[in-house]
Amino acid sequence: MNPCEQQIVLTDEVFRLLRDMIYEISGIYFSDDSKFIMESRLQQSVKRRQFTHFRDYYYFLKYDLKRDEELASLIDIVTIHETYFFRENQQLQTFSQEILPELAHMEEKTKQLKIWSAGCSTGEEPYTLSMLILESPLFHDWSVEIYASDISQNVLQSARRGIYQPTSFRSTDPYFQKKYFTKETAGFKINDRVKKNVTFLHLNLNDRERWILLPAVNAVFCRNVIIYFDMTAKRRVIEGFYGKLKEGGYLLLGHSESLMNLSTHYALKHFKNDLVYQKPLLAKHG
Repeated sequence: MNPCEQQIVLTDEVFRLLRDMIYEISGIYFSDDSKFIMESRLQQSVKRRQFTHFRDYYYFLKYDLKRDEELASLIDIVTIHETYFFRENQQLQTFSQEILPELAHMEEKTKQLKIWSAGCSTGEEPYTLSMLILESPLFHDWSVEIYASDISQNVLQSARRGIYQPTSFRSTDPYFQKKYFTKETAGFKINDRVKKNVTFLHLNLNDRERWILLPAVNAVFCRNVIIYFDMTAKRRVIEGFYGKLKEGGYLLLGHSESLMNLSTHYALKHFKNDLVYQKPLLAKHG
């Protein structure tokens, strides 16, 4: 953008209208002190539509017949997509070394493992999970399904392509990069055996009716996603995860996140190097 180009001012009133619209669609909440962030992020969108006021942009989003495409673009712009392979590796070690053997024991009759990566962004998380499962000798003859969902169509397109730049590997052991990726001109392409376990879905966590697309799962990864929600949306999503988890299933949040003041349904399970939330197993009557 030309530094001399005039900035379009976002008034307090229209900020609140846009904030409420974004919240209603996505559950993402912008506090009063984040008006400048919204104003900055949406400048180009307003000018691209050749509006001179944010109010005109708001009316377009609310009433225009072509609003769906712009709403998708809006959500893509205001959401954060920072991710990389093997993020929060200590938790992943707990998952690989302790949780997966438990799940293998729980599902030894069905030989089916189902995991949901909620807010998967450009795919690094679900592909990481797929690699860890491929590394385990416990699941070689199993049906493994990793459902990877995001609200942004753009990041899902990128995830399906499965081509990554060096920044995505900043926490990756060279062993995994060498074994599961092929160097191409455009970047590093993930192998098909990793991809085959992962199904990408366009899903808004705030739209619980769409959750019917997903089966009951053994584990939910939702890391650094609900930090952008307000308390009401957080509770709704966390309770929704509880409903989707099988008994004994696990909910893995980001290292800075907790269920304090959100839910009392989960048990906090202590592993060697981490604490993880679990949907309790019902007591069996003998």
